[in-house]
Amino acid sequence: MTQTPPFEIIGQSRKGRWLVTCDHASNYVPDDIWPEGGEALGLPPADMSRHIAYDIGARGVALALAQHLDSPAILSTFSRLVIDPNRGVDDPTLVRKIYDGSIIPGNRHAGASEIARRIDGYYRPYHDAYERLAQQRDDTVILAVHSFTPQLKSRPRRPWQIGILSAHDKRLTDPLIKALEQAPTLVAEATKIGERLCIGDNEPYEGRFPGDSIDQHALRKGRLNVLIELRSDLIETPEAQSHWARLLAPILCDTLAKTGL
Repeated sequence: MTQTPPFEIIGQSRKGRWLVTCDHASNYVPDDIWPEGGEALGLPPADMSRHIAYDIGARGVALALAQHLDSPAILSTFSRLVIDPNRGVDDPTLVRKIYDGSIIPGNRHAGASEIARRIDGYYRPYHDAYERLAQQRDDTVILAVHSFTPQLKSRPRRPWQIGILSAHDKRLTDPLIKALEQAPTLVAEATKIGERLCIGDNEPYEGRFPGDSIDQHALRKGRLNVLIELRSDLIETPEAQSHWARLLAPILCDTLAKTGL
């Protein structure tokens, strides 16, 4: 049995039309996944603190954005190494055995029955709760919050401070990218950290994995959506997370209002 609920809901009764989500909010590995004690999934603490285990800083940004937007938030409470809620159930990276150079010992022998157990105990309850929240309004706008590592092993450093991901639905993402490019506060923020402002359009990732969270809850349902990726070294502290939420919230609201959608 799952010892900890696989999701956390904050502000369910809030009146805003956004639903703020954070698929990779936690690096926690429950006892029913790794009951042997010692290092979680057989990984050293340094690996469990890396982006391979969760999206660094994303939880704090998501919570702060939900508060600014007066909207509910749903967050995972388990590591993406347990099972990745932002993948389809038939995706080969649903339960990773190696990630960015690290072998995951606790997943090495995870076969079909173990993956099915994790789907039933973690993945499906998270998505069921996600959909229930999305259905609270007919005009829900999904705002997915993620972070990305500044540099994968043996890869060039990523230049973007923020990425906006989309698939074929660009009703909100294209206007948002334009608004971000014109936002003086974001330009000033980039200057302060000694970098040019660099906004990724479907960078550092493609905007859609078949069966991922946006696919399941937005694209297939016709809901407005945007997925924001922030570079994790910019949101490592609570102060930085609050700061970026304060920057982004009015831009999101203004962009949505101007679309008339």
